[in-house]
Amino acid sequence: MPENGASEQAQRGLHALNPFAKHDSYSRQALLFHKAWSLITYLLLLITAIYYDVRAPGEGHYNRSTFWGHNFPTPFKQSAIMTSIYWIVLFVLQSVYIYHLFVENAGSVTAAANIGSHSIASNLLLFGFIHLWTRSHFILAEFLLVINFFNLSIAYFRHSTLPRLIHIGSLSGVLAWNFVALYWCGAVMVHAHGLAARVVANVFVWGVAAYGGFFLVAFKDYTMGFALSYLSFSTGVGQFLVKNPVLQLQWIFAFAIGGLLFLLSLAVGMPGLIGREPFKRGAVVDEDRERAPLLADE
Repeated sequence: MPENGASEQAQRGLHALNPFAKHDSYSRQALLFHKAWSLITYLLLLITAIYYDVRAPGEGHYNRSTFWGHNFPTPFKQSAIMTSIYWIVLFVLQSVYIYHLFVENAGSVTAAANIGSHSIASNLLLFGFIHLWTRSHFILAEFLLVINFFNLSIAYFRHSTLPRLIHIGSLSGVLAWNFVALYWCGAVMVHAHGLAARVVANVFVWGVAAYGGFFLVAFKDYTMGFALSYLSFSTGVGQFLVKNPVLQLQWIFAFAIGGLLFLLSLAVGMPGLIGREPFKRGAVVDEDRERAPLLADE
């Protein structure tokens, strides 16, 4: 018995030290850490994104450019205007998420703090991504996107029932863009400009539909569906603006995927907004999540 007690105590100690662990409550010091670093990394990412949107790095790799200067005509080129609008809205929602760390509602504070370490890590990884991307270090930039994809995916599966405003700003909105950016940066990384690359891309682009469909079926998460729908439309516009769009299929597929995800997200989200739930939870969702309202409002 003493050995079992010591083992349980050690596990509790490791749980307390794990910054990504889920807690029922937080000490004053732990909350101060989340408040400070969430705000610092948010401002760091925001300022960096704005700066490199208008100015190229003054040092580094020979092929330096502004953020959208590297939006090359690959099969996954996006619309700079549409994706910029997406990130403006996302930055506003991220500020709403940070606000929840400072409210007096203990439940909201705990929910926001539970996702805090993942959000801080995401901000730092995207900060590094921007620096690498604008300096043409595309392989390393893609590597950071892969790390952040796993970081946000783990966070999503562990915290899928967060309040909606916290969920969008800290999870679904960022994860949706990160997934699309894997294609975007990857296409630039491998110099996907030829006919063969476009044929392969015509197949891979349907991965966005499959990815969004998974979240709609398994979690009934229409926020992921709408986000991926919008980003698919951004890809479609970006593809339509390249040379000879009539001779290419990528923009047609991107618009089709955007429309499909939009309609499916509307079908999943609308019943909840009018107070009805005709769809049963997906089998992936466990019993605890079954009882908890997914993405409950504040």
